[in-house]
Order: sequence, then C-alpha cells, then structure tokens
Amino acid sequence: MRIITIANQKGGVGKTTTAINLATALAAIGERVLVIDLDPQGNASTGLGIDRHERDISSYDIMTGEATIEQAAIATAVPGLSIVASTMDLLGVELEIASEADRVLRLKNALRAVPRSQERFSYVLVDCPPSLNLLTLNAMAAADSVLVPLQCEFFALEGLSQLLQTVERVRASINPELGIQGIVLTMFDGRNNLANQVVDDVRAHMGEKVYQTVIPRNVRISEAPSHGKPAILYDLKCTGSQAYLQLASEVIRRERKMLAA
Repeated sequence: MRIITIANQKGGVGKTTTAINLATALAAIGERVLVIDLDPQGNASTGLGIDRHERDISSYDIMTGEATIEQAAIATAVPGLSIVASTMDLLGVELEIASEADRVLRLKNALRAVPRSQERFSYVLVDCPPSLNLLTLNAMAAADSVLVPLQCEFFALEGLSQLLQTVERVRASINPELGIQGIVLTMFDGRNNLANQVVDDVRAHMGEKVYQTVIPRNVRISEAPSHGKPAILYDLKCTGSQAYLQLASEVIRRERKMLAA
C-alpha cells in the first residue's frame, strides 16, 4: 500500500481536482484506491458523489481515534475506488488533539492498522487543506511521498519553497522515508505566454521533480464536481481526463522506480 499526500498551502491550484481525478485514473487502470479527505470543506467527498448525509463516519472520527479506516471507507461509483469522507467537524480537531503526544501520528497509526493481508488498497491518496496545519502534518507523517499541484500562473513558485522546507522538516523529525513524488503543473493554457513561461521556470528550478504530464485548463473538469463525478466519468474524452490518465501512468512508473531504488 503506497500512501501519497497531495498538498499545497496555496488554495485554488487544483489540489482536490487532482486528488479526485488521479484516484479515478488509478482505479481505471486496475489499482485499488482509497482517498482520504482531510480538508474540512469536504470538496473531494462531494466531487466523488458522497452526499453529506452519508458521512456518518468521517476522517474526523479517524483523527480522534473513534473509528478505523475500514469502518470509515465508503465505496464510490468508481469501481475500485473508496473514500474516507470529510465533515466540518475537522475544523475543531486540532484543538481536540493538540495536547496529545501522538497528535501528528493519528493518521499514520490509523493506516498502519489497515489489514495488509487483505491487500484492499494499493494506493491511498490524502487530500489536504490549503494550509500547513496539523492535518497536513498528519498527512505527511503518514505518507510515502508528497505530490504537489502547481498552478501555471504568476505566483506559482510563491510558497513552493516553504512547502518543500516543511517536507524536509517532516523528513528530519517525523518521517525519514518521506519524499517528493513529483510536481504536477495544473490549469495550463497554451495560448497564454505567461503560462508557458511558468512551465519553463518550474522545470528549470525543479528539474526531474516535475511530471512530464501537464493538466490543461478545461471546462469539463470544472463542470464535473457539480454533478458529483470525477471528470473521467463525466467526460472521458476531454483533454483534462486524458491528461489525468497519463498522469496516473507516470505516477505508477515513479512509484515503481522509487520502490526499486
């Protein structure tokens, strides 16, 4: 079971969209995938068609130790894809567990308790809130690697260094196995000279850390969540869906390379 945290403290970069569609793409090519929604807004849960009335057991219960991953996982309409949904209760979880010695390891301990013998999940994707808070630290402490969505706009590199520094601190103090899975460029508009310049700048600064696949700005991707579907189910043939399928293949290749190393 490989655990990938999808994080960026900057909002509006396509983080949840990437979590939903990458998970769907991985499931579509035969992987067994679990999404853990750690964002109190619960957009990943909504985007995968989980109504708020169905969220009796949520990631809040995982973080407070009141439920297991097995109890909280809900099957989605996508074969092979389940989700631990989020509720607004997560907003108060930091205060509730702030004094606990294992406050940064709650998610890691919950994932360790998933029976490996069943091989229920081959990939776990954790969707984080747009901030470097205790929820994000829990996600990084539990993860094998971090995937960073980066918007193809002027402020793309702003805050990236801070995120990378946080990853290094987590690696040094909590999770020595944590690595950068990759940086995925999102919301790319090839007609925009600035977008092309951002792509060039990010590749120049980050080199092989940047995926070859670039996620285009696409209307169908934006429409899909309002129908409670990932874009791949909403419109498989659109450019955005095809890009996420390519990204899934690239993620699997990188994971195999990391495991081989």
